[in-house]
Amino acid sequence: MLHTAIQKLAQFMALLGGAVLCFLVLMVCVSISGRELSDLAFSGALGEFGEWLIGQGVGPILGDFELVEAGVAFAIFAFLPLTQLSGAHAKVDVFTSGLGAGFNRALATFWSIVMAVIIVLITWRLFIGMQDKIRYGETTYLIQFPIWWAYAASFAAAITASIVSFYCAAMRLSGQRHE
Repeated sequence: MLHTAIQKLAQFMALLGGAVLCFLVLMVCVSISGRELSDLAFSGALGEFGEWLIGQGVGPILGDFELVEAGVAFAIFAFLPLTQLSGAHAKVDVFTSGLGAGFNRALATFWSIVMAVIIVLITWRLFIGMQDKIRYGETTYLIQFPIWWAYAASFAAAITASIVSFYCAAMRLSGQRHE
């Protein structure tokens, strides 16, 4: 029952992170296309159509890089729970592959605990950073959206990653597999 709930939570976060990434890719494509069309219009290569495009305000999306920065930060944290639950982190087991199964289980348990502690530490620091951004009212340069919004989205995903990481560490400690 608990494993199913944790798995659904991790999958939901990964889907949400994927949706954000898809939106960002689409936005960047539109922004680059707008930038190129704008450049062509201003060069006169498109004639009257170019003048019409200029009149319509065709160009890059204002603040696209600010949105990409915030969205990618969220997506990274959104993918962590499923990555941790499925044990899909990058591994270099050149030296440990020849050792016994018991040693590798102990090593996996150790790294699950370390990962849980690190993710909680990052989550705590995100919370502190978010409070600072709220207190000082910092906004992005171009579109002036509050920076704490990006911190809040990443913090929510990091809380989920913390929950999943503790679950994985508890399962490892109890000798059960969670993958």
